[in-house]
Amino acid sequence: MQPSIYLETSVIGCLAMRLSGVLRIAANQQTTRDWWDNHRQRYDLFVSRYVVDECSDGDPVAAQERLVFLEGIPLLEVSDAAVTLAEALLKNVPLPPKAAIDAYHISVAAVHGVEYLTTWNCRHIANPALRARIEFVCREMGYEPPVICTPQELLEINDAT
Repeated sequence: MQPSIYLETSVIGCLAMRLSGVLRIAANQQTTRDWWDNHRQRYDLFVSRYVVDECSDGDPVAAQERLVFLEGIPLLEVSDAAVTLAEALLKNVPLPPKAAIDAYHISVAAVHGVEYLTTWNCRHIANPALRARIEFVCREMGYEPPVICTPQELLEINDAT
């Protein structure tokens, strides 16, 4: 059985967006594309309806370009347990109200036992200052948290194995 990954929306957005003129963003895009093209087959990939909803928002042409990357990826159910965990994360992790959806991404992955959650959202999800609190809340609620990482970190895992 392969390791499992929950793909958060920012990864899909990075795959679909035009090459950025900002060096850091362009590097993230290239890293994400490298992982997608050469390493994703080593994992069982999952998303939730939250990813589909976020990818569907905005410009219809751009939305369609994002949705193409979701084809064939299984959708994890948003259960009552995931909603309860998300509410606990929102209450106990210093996330602003606009980041509520980020708590739901984490909770769906945790409730389903997904091993990794990959994201480029380093403000609210892959934030080192928040990780310990996120992990604590998940464990307090009876769930093992996913390893929250960027596609760059996934490449480093692949290089180490």
